[in-house]
Amino acid sequence: MIREVEGDILLSDAQVIAHGIATADPFDSGLALALRERFPSMVKDYRHATHAKQPDTGDIWAWGGVNEDGSVRGIVNLLTQGMQSQAKSARPMKAKLEDVNHALRELANLVRKDGIKSVALPRLATGVGGLDWADVKPLVQQHLGDLGVPVLVYEVYRKDQKADEKLA
Repeated sequence: MIREVEGDILLSDAQVIAHGIATADPFDSGLALALRERFPSMVKDYRHATHAKQPDTGDIWAWGGVNEDGSVRGIVNLLTQGMQSQAKSARPMKAKLEDVNHALRELANLVRKDGIKSVALPRLATGVGGLDWADVKPLVQQHLGDLGVPVLVYEVYRKDQKADEKLA
């Protein structure tokens, strides 16, 4: 069940927040930056993991951490973009629908395999990723619409405003 909500995804009660990143993402803008500020160990762990095995676009990388209130927060990084080059100053490229499609399929498999009870995600790959939401939204519906768990799409960002999620 997909619900579109407005609010601050960082205040979500969903078990997992999923968002798009590049394979060597600098985590320096948008939701990635906000997550880096809240969970700096996630970025450190991601860097360590990518040194061991270079990820491919379309992959996912899941991480679990603890919120300030002691609750567990799951983050699923969807690798929707590659990098312009291997240089340290390289920037993420634009996302490709085929990579978004594969990452969403992997996310759906993870939800089923791990028994995840709810997922929140932004308008995936439409910021730095540069895709049109009209092209991405059908992929979200295709892969996540029939999971039998609440999937909250944060269509509009409202800083510090809790969305009306109705997870139960």
